[in-house]
Amino acid sequence: METIKIAIVGLGYVGLPLACLFATKYPVVGFDVKATRIKALKAGKDETGEVPDETLNELLLDAIPDAGNRGVYFTSSIEELAGCNYYIIAVPTPVDIHHSPDLTPLYSASRLVGGVLSKGDNVIYESTVCPGITEEECVPILEETSMLVFNRDFYVGYSPERINPGDKKHTVDKICKITSGSTPEAADRIDALYNSVITAGTFPVSSIKVAEAAKVIENTQRDINIAFVNELAKIFHLIGIDTHEVLEAAGTKWNFLPFRPGLVGGHCIGVDPYYLIRKAQDYGFHPGLILYGRRINDNMGEYIAGRVVKAMIRKDIAIRNAEVLVMGFTFKENCPDVRNSRVGDVVNQLKEYGMHLTIFDPWARPEEVKHEYGLTVRNTLPKKKFDTIVVAVAHDAFKFIHLPDLCKAHHVIFDVKGCVKREWTDDRL
Repeated sequence: METIKIAIVGLGYVGLPLACLFATKYPVVGFDVKATRIKALKAGKDETGEVPDETLNELLLDAIPDAGNRGVYFTSSIEELAGCNYYIIAVPTPVDIHHSPDLTPLYSASRLVGGVLSKGDNVIYESTVCPGITEEECVPILEETSMLVFNRDFYVGYSPERINPGDKKHTVDKICKITSGSTPEAADRIDALYNSVITAGTFPVSSIKVAEAAKVIENTQRDINIAFVNELAKIFHLIGIDTHEVLEAAGTKWNFLPFRPGLVGGHCIGVDPYYLIRKAQDYGFHPGLILYGRRINDNMGEYIAGRVVKAMIRKDIAIRNAEVLVMGFTFKENCPDVRNSRVGDVVNQLKEYGMHLTIFDPWARPEEVKHEYGLTVRNTLPKKKFDTIVVAVAHDAFKFIHLPDLCKAHHVIFDVKGCVKREWTDDRL
C-alpha cells in the first residue's frame, strides 16, 4: 500500500481548506511564500475566515509529520517540502492590467516543486488555467528544474479548485471534484487520493485538458449570464420598471436561472473568461459572446456611478463636495476577499465628480485595500451624516443598520445588490 505524504503549495482561499481537509487523514506540509501568512497559521489564525480557528488548531503540528501520521505543518522553507510524494499547487492565476493571463505565480510554484521532486512523485495543479497550460508550460518547468523525465520519473494531474469564498455550506469536502492524470495509472492514483477525503465524490475525466476546460467554462458561463442580466437592468431602467421585480416574476418558471445584476469581481468569474479568450485567440478564433459579456461586466462600475449621480441631480443634491458613504468593498458578501473587487471602479468614478468618499466594510482588511487599490476602508461607521449612500455589497451585517439614520434630511440611497428595504431606496440596479 502506498504511503502518502502531501505538500500543498499556496495557502490562500483554496490551498488552506484543502490542506486542512487532507490533514484529517494524511501528513501534510503547507507552504506559502508569505512569511506573515505562515506566522498567522502557526498561531492558529486564518485571516481569510475559510477555516475555523478551532479546526486549524486541532490539526496544527509543530514539526514536519512523518509518513503515516496526520496533521498539517506550515512553512515558508522550500527545503521542508522534500520527502512528500504528492505536491498540490494552488496558487493564484490572475490577469494583468491588459487582461492577459499572468502565469508568473504558477511558473514560480512549478520551479519550486521541481527543485524538491523525486522519482515516483505526483504533481497536481488546482489553479485555474486554459486547456493545455499544465502539460505545455508547467511540465517543461518541472522537467528542467528536477532533471527528471515526465511520465517516467514523475507524473502530473489536474483537479480544478471549486472553492466559493465565504460559503460555509459548500465547503471543499462537499463539492464534487474533477480529477485527471497524465497516465491512466496516475489518473487512478490522483482520483483515489481525492476520493478518500471528498464526501461529495469525484468525477474522473479522460485528460488533463478536459479538466482544465471544464473549470474555465464554469465561471465563463456565470460571467455571460450575469452580463445578460446587467444588460437587462439597463434596458428595464430605461423602460421604467424594476429589474429585481421582473427577475422574481420570471423566476417562478421552473427552469429560469436565478442570476442577478451587479458588479462582477473576484478571482474567478471576472478573470477566468480571459484565459479562455486568450486560448481561443491562439487558435485564430475570436470569441465574440465571451468578449462582449466581459465588456458589459467590466463597465458596470462606470454605469452605476452614472446612475448615482443622476439620482442625486433629481433630488437637487450638490454633486461637488457631496459626502458619500460606500457600504462594502469586498468582491462578495460575508467574506474578506478583495481580489479584483469592482467596487473600486464605482469609488474612483464618483471621486472624479469631486465627491468625498467614505468606504465602510466590516469584513475588508484596510491594509490590503490600501496596498491593492490605494483606497482607505473603515471597519466602523463614522459618526456623521451623508448626502448619498451606495450599498455595493450585501453583507449580512448591513441588514441591522437603519440607513436613513446615516443620512442628511435630503439624501439618496442607491442599492446595487437589491438587498435594502425598498422604501428606503431612491434607486437600485
